[in-house]
Amino acid sequence: MLKKVTLAPDNALAHEPRLYRIVAGRIEELIRDERIGAGQRLPPEREMASRLAVSRASLREALIALELRGVVDVRGGSGVYVTRVQPPRSEPEEAGPGPFEVLAARRLVEAEVCASAARMASDSAIEAIRSAVVEMERQHDNYSSNEQLDRDFHLSLARATGNSAMVGAVDHLWKQRGRLWHKLKEHFQTEELRQATLLDHRRILDAIVARDPAAAHAAMRAHLERVTRTFSRG
Repeated sequence: MLKKVTLAPDNALAHEPRLYRIVAGRIEELIRDERIGAGQRLPPEREMASRLAVSRASLREALIALELRGVVDVRGGSGVYVTRVQPPRSEPEEAGPGPFEVLAARRLVEAEVCASAARMASDSAIEAIRSAVVEMERQHDNYSSNEQLDRDFHLSLARATGNSAMVGAVDHLWKQRGRLWHKLKEHFQTEELRQATLLDHRRILDAIVARDPAAAHAAMRAHLERVTRTFSRG
């Protein structure tokens, strides 16, 4: 019978594999136990999440990790298909922090960064944020530049705090967006999400220009919560 995923106590988390790796192993058990062969479709995400007793977000991270290993093929609008069945392995490959782990950390850190920027930003720092927003809008159709311009915007907010440790923290979180993140984005990024991101960035800018820390905090948190909802629900 397929096992449910249980979380470790807090004092053991440093020694436990990431949750998405555990879930990935359970999905491989399902494939073997139910003799799902190459080319066959897995059960729907909602059903698998229920059977494993995990969130859709954790399930989706696990599926993306398996796709990176070549075990499954995630096909938007069609489902998830087995590409090859592998023997059990004691230690799944590491692919960095899960995308939703990173987003959760960013919600905490970057919301506070925005509040601080609204209090501390100089006129020149606000102009740098404004320039980042305008450039991202101008280059919206240039997909190859979107990632760097998005990063520039978020780092301009951190620089506006006047705190170099804040800049380092945001830069570190950005660099945690590894292979899992980019594969998830490849599957579930939409034009609607991209347009909404531009509007979110404008709201963040407006709150900082207004010197309103509470509004800046709320605008960044709402932005990252929306990205989380979009990527977890598809």
